[in-house]
Amino acid sequence: MPAFAISFRPSLGAGLCRGHDSGVVRPCPRRGSVRVQGAKVAPTTTGRQPRKKHGDFPVEETRRVDSVGLVQWYPGHIAAAERSLQAKLAAVDLVVEVRDGRCPVASAHPALAGWCRGKRTLLLLNRVDMVGREERAAWSRHLREAGTPATWTDGRRGGGVREVEEAAARLGAALNARREARGLRPRAVRAAVVGFPNVGKSALINRLLGRRAADSAPRPGVTRQLTWARAGEQGNIDLLDTPGIIPVSLKDKAAAARLAMCNDIGEAAYTASRIAASFLDQVSVLPREAEIWAAIEARYRVRRGGITSEEYVERIAQRLFNAEVERAGQRILRDFRDLKFGEICLEVPSSTV
Repeated sequence: MPAFAISFRPSLGAGLCRGHDSGVVRPCPRRGSVRVQGAKVAPTTTGRQPRKKHGDFPVEETRRVDSVGLVQWYPGHIAAAERSLQAKLAAVDLVVEVRDGRCPVASAHPALAGWCRGKRTLLLLNRVDMVGREERAAWSRHLREAGTPATWTDGRRGGGVREVEEAAARLGAALNARREARGLRPRAVRAAVVGFPNVGKSALINRLLGRRAADSAPRPGVTRQLTWARAGEQGNIDLLDTPGIIPVSLKDKAAAARLAMCNDIGEAAYTASRIAASFLDQVSVLPREAEIWAAIEARYRVRRGGITSEEYVERIAQRLFNAEVERAGQRILRDFRDLKFGEICLEVPSSTV
């Protein structure tokens, strides 16, 4: 089995270790250490070695890895925010879960149902403008039949915001009717907006507020702390904006790769050429495979012709980027995110939601 090198730069702050060939980054328990899930790690040489230079960064340690780990990205602020979120959920009336409509399964946090037990929940599938009409209809029908109906939203343009306000208003009316029966004054509905990084939570909150109150940008990790804001036409909703939450370990490698394709985990966590090849593999199992591949071939003027996805990325690199496969991978991912191949949902409804 081929081995590859991991170079660790301590100046990265969050303590991340990178496998350049596998696209793997793992959080390190302490500065200068390496942890790769499911991999045997052995030093290439014995004895203490002098510090070496790699460009402008000191290389602490280079090791050989005998197997491939998982795409992983877990900044330190997420762990602290997750603990704070779990504590605040006790005081919340409504949990608004936001998922990426291009990967509704991959962007579902596995622990969220347990945290929200006993709470009213509202499921939003964001980025409606990036998913085709037939795919949206299939997912809506599937989730409705599974007992978890979803609302499609567009955080940038405000689509679906009215449905969120109406759901909060219904809950608020029932809540305050119970409070009035107990002789208590009415209060605003407390709603927490939660989900993976970069799925559009802050953009939706800004739409609900009617002003730019939450930091929002097309990259993960922008929101770093929990923030309350008052929303609703009559100020009847208290919204809790939260940082993106992800599991400490993404055990489903294919799902982690789909998150990377959609830019829902940080770019430091993966190698673009490998994720681009995984994207092409994913396209090949979708119902609209022929249509999407035709758009890809037309854009790069490279025929698919019986080669692997890795070889296809290499051919694009040779034709357009002076054989630099990482630049080719970055272009493929950017073109997917910019809808150059059309509206694409990476997942097909199944029995697993």
